[in-house]
Amino acid sequence: MTRHPMPLPGFAAALAGAAMLAACGSGGKSADESRAEASAKATEVAAKEKCYGVALKGNNDCKAGPGTTCAGTSTVDYQGNAWKYVDVGSCETMGGSLAERAENTPPAAQKG
Repeated sequence: MTRHPMPLPGFAAALAGAAMLAACGSGGKSADESRAEASAKATEVAAKEKCYGVALKGNNDCKAGPGTTCAGTSTVDYQGNAWKYVDVGSCETMGGSLAERAENTPPAAQKG
């Protein structure tokens, strides 16, 4: 009987590892491509600010107060503790707030 170069348990572990890598792989993207996408996303988010009180019901980007799970969980239009990402500098001019607010009144755009 000839001896296998890799014992069967080791071979099975290697095969399982290879299958896991294939299933959880990068979708055909290299590490550099994945890093570039992550960097682009971070740059996009950095050009945005959280604006409270401007999201319509169910259209917030995240945070909608106690008992909510995150994005899309605001329960009323213009919910004061739910925010949406907007371009930096535009929140207050559209009537939103950079901090949570207690009321759920529609935003009033500022002139000027």
